[in-house]
Amino acid sequence: MQLNVNGAQAIEVSDATFGGEFNETLVHQAVVAYMAGGRQGTKGQKSRADVAGGGKRPWRQKGTGRARAGTTRGPIWRGGGVTFAASTRNHDQKLNKKMYRAAIRSILAELVRSDRLVVVEDFAVEAPKTKELLAKLNGLGLNDVLIVSDAVDQNLYLAARNLPHVDVRDVQGSDPVSLIAYEKVLVTVSAVKKFEELLG
Repeated sequence: MQLNVNGAQAIEVSDATFGGEFNETLVHQAVVAYMAGGRQGTKGQKSRADVAGGGKRPWRQKGTGRARAGTTRGPIWRGGGVTFAASTRNHDQKLNKKMYRAAIRSILAELVRSDRLVVVEDFAVEAPKTKELLAKLNGLGLNDVLIVSDAVDQNLYLAARNLPHVDVRDVQGSDPVSLIAYEKVLVTVSAVKKFEELLG
């Protein structure tokens, strides 16, 4: 299949990478796995088993007129444990490499189909100036955009850093969430080749 390049001749690309079917279930799984991997999972509380003390009953079983009590560390006591205490846990979800690559291919194909993928010959700024980058993006009619190049250009990264709806990634740093999140995805021809190389 062919991909139109903005201001240049169309390029031939692999059907397997940019022309496949959209697998919503697989993409959802990849997105959930990616987001789960970003969770800290470091919260923790103490249950009645974890709180120090409370080994000796506060008063004898019978004869006091008070309700029986075996410990001072139960959840109904001040200084006691939490009823359903949260514990630290690992939220990581395993996703096979083959499935992850298939999900990225599926997203790229859907971006092409929905006309959200903009391909350019090259994209760079001479200096790390946000104003210069904005002018280039406005020239292409883009405002909510993910810029993907084969390698991160430091000037481009610094110029985009202060823009809330613009992000810059290299091919290997592109993830399912960022590829979906933006209205348009701007890729260079060299990035397209790199995607084919990694996902082919």
